[in-house]
Amino acid sequence: MPKATNEMRLQKAIAEAGIASRRHAEALISAGRVTVNGETVTAMGVKVTPQDAIEVDGVPLTQEQKKYYLFYKPRGVISAASDDKKRRVVTDFFEDEPQRLYPVGRLDWDTSGLLLMTNDGDFANRLMHPSFKVEKKYVAKLQGIPTREKLMPLRDGLVVDHKKLAPARFKIMSTDKAKQTAIVSLTIHQGINHQVKKMFETLGYKVIKLSREQYGPLTLAGLQPGDYRALKPAEVAALEALSNEG
Repeated sequence: MPKATNEMRLQKAIAEAGIASRRHAEALISAGRVTVNGETVTAMGVKVTPQDAIEVDGVPLTQEQKKYYLFYKPRGVISAASDDKKRRVVTDFFEDEPQRLYPVGRLDWDTSGLLLMTNDGDFANRLMHPSFKVEKKYVAKLQGIPTREKLMPLRDGLVVDHKKLAPARFKIMSTDKAKQTAIVSLTIHQGINHQVKKMFETLGYKVIKLSREQYGPLTLAGLQPGDYRALKPAEVAALEALSNEG
């Protein structure tokens, strides 16, 4: 008997329902928290169809309408859907939205700026994959005033934590001789932990303040910290096209 054309892997079905990213869905399956037609499934690769009854922690899986938001994350907010220490998290700003949302990637607690939020786990997983090399522009306030020559190693690719990074672009936007600080923009397309801070620290400059101002074609135009807006269909399509290229 031929297989149904609408079959998909169980972890993908969970991700598309907005429950979790595909990687987190695999962890849920491994932990025995998923049932299919009343039977617990712990193996990867199980195929399901829309006719199968899937439950996660006893809650039936339903297909939510996919949502995509651009969020201006303030400083002092955790890039997570929840926090066991009861600290403020990004989903606290979306309490009026019926969908279960989570961030695409993360920004440090003390970093503000552009963060994507979605309930589309498959979309989030593609954007977070190492092969996805979208350009991200950060603006950093540095302790100290660098010269262009001192920052030139950024363009060659620094070695950070024993890893050679890809070349980055920079621009010295302003300096304050009285306070001995500078504002510098940095455009990268990688995403290792604390990358921007580590890059500047490698060159001898402490980052006092950091914000992500651009993510691929998206900017923070018209938004204040704590604001968000729905992505336009063309913007979602542009990100999907970039992720497919990766």
